[in-house]
Formats: sequence, structure tokens, C-alpha cells
Amino acid sequence: MFRARTTTGATGHCGPMVRYGLTAHYAQSIGPVDQARRHTRRVSAHPVLASVVERLVAAGCVAASEEAAELVAAAPDEPTLGEWIRRRERGEPLAWITATMVFCGRPLHLAPGVYVPRTQSEELARRAAALLPDRGRAVDLCTGAGAVAAHLMAQIPTAAVVGVDIDVRAAACARRNRVPTAVADLAEPLRARGGIDVVTAVPPYVPTGELRLLPADVRRYEPRLALDGGGDGLDLVRRVIEAAALLLRPGGWLLMEIGGDQDRAVTPALAASRFDLVTPWRDDDGDLRGIASRATGSRA
Repeated sequence: MFRARTTTGATGHCGPMVRYGLTAHYAQSIGPVDQARRHTRRVSAHPVLASVVERLVAAGCVAASEEAAELVAAAPDEPTLGEWIRRRERGEPLAWITATMVFCGRPLHLAPGVYVPRTQSEELARRAAALLPDRGRAVDLCTGAGAVAAHLMAQIPTAAVVGVDIDVRAAACARRNRVPTAVADLAEPLRARGGIDVVTAVPPYVPTGELRLLPADVRRYEPRLALDGGGDGLDLVRRVIEAAALLLRPGGWLLMEIGGDQDRAVTPALAASRFDLVTPWRDDDGDLRGIASRATGSRA
């Protein structure tokens, strides 16, 4: 069981919710509505913006002023703005509506039906970039919109970076973000066995039984394929480890996003696949956010 706790946070969802263990990663905007109401006073001098804020506050969007400002700035005309507001009131992800978001300080294209990268994933992207050498090679499994891969390409322009995702919509979105992307089941189509420097992955890792604890708009809109990690949340995580063991050169690195107390099960799984220097990392609240490990030269 995962203990529930209320929290306040950044942008992302409408409506009050509760934060639960592994589902905390997906609940980024939980908090009291009166916090959002305070935003209204800050923009009251701008009638259109203030009106949008009021509507988003009524819908339960915590970061109402920030989201309203983004909608107003991005909408090409008043009818479009009106439609966008209605979509956001229904809980549709803001990044789907505006078709863009910021990840690691850079704009990222998003499309409806594609998992919205979370700010918590930026730490994984930064750690991976620090480990990727000039002219190195990286594979981003479960790439989604290509957020992590795009950051690697921007930070290490001489590196060869490839994304892989089984979802056709996600792969198309990643390509819009200039990430070369294969539509495949993990590392299936890749021939660079044993020659990759860094493998990254943000796989689905919420246990099937915990999906009901996700924010309502996440359950309603975002693809289950990107959320459901199976019975213990580790179905895809285990397969990522197996794929990375084949792809990585000796001394190469695997960085994966996981949560809760999953490091307890993932650490021995990594050791069984001949990884060492297993290093989990946590956020400022002490919550597990990911794990890094180094491939050795020995293979079972």
C-alpha cells in the first residue's frame, strides 16, 4: 500500500486530488483552490486574462494565472482561445492544447494522445547528458515525445541519439522534436549491440492496481500505455534492463525513472544483468525519482 498525502505543486492538472506514493510523479498541481484564487488578484488589471483565470480557478486549476497567460499568449484569435479554455476546463492537458511545453528550458512539441513529460524527468535528462561523451551514442527507450533525447541532442550536438517507442503517435511527436525515432518494442530494431554509451528510459512504472489513484484528468486523457507498469509496476522496467544489457558497451550507463520503493526490487535485477555502481537519486522531498547503473564487461 502507498500512503496518501496532500501536496501543493506546479502546473499540470485541474481539480483537487490526493498524492499517492508512485502516483506522485503524475500529480504535479495538487493544492487548495484558494491558492489559485490569489493569482486572480495579480492579473485583475488585465480584463481578458483575469476572465480566463477566473474560469480556470472555477475548474480547479491551481496554477490558473500561469496557465491563463500561456493560453492567451498562444491563441491566434478569440474563438480559438474560447475553445482552448473549454478544453482546459474539461481537464485536457495544457501542453496538448497549445501543442508545446518547456522541458529543460527548451520548447518541446506535444500532440494529443502523447504522454506529457513531467518536470521531474528533467533530472534524468541532465544526469544522462553529463555521462554522454562527445561523439557518443545514446538510445532513449520509451521516448514518448522525445523530451530526454532532445535534451541530449541539444547538450551534446556531436552525439548520435536515437529514440524508440512502440506508440506511433509518440514516435511522430518525437520526430517533430527532431529526434530520430524508431517505432518498435524497445531495442528490437537496433543493431548497435554492445556499442551504446548511454541508455535512458522513462518507462511506465505505476502498478496496475494503483492507476485508480492517479489524478482524474491523467486517467481520462493520458495514454495508459505510458502509465501502466503491470502488477508491481516493473514489467517494462525489467525489459528495459534486459535491452540495455544488450545495447550498452562495457562502462556504459543506464538511467531509468522509477518511484516509490522500487529501487529495492530494481537493484538486484540490475545486478543479475551485470550492472554495478547502482545509484538511486531522490528529489528534495526525499522521494525516489530514478536509478543509474553502469554496465560491466561480463554478460551472463
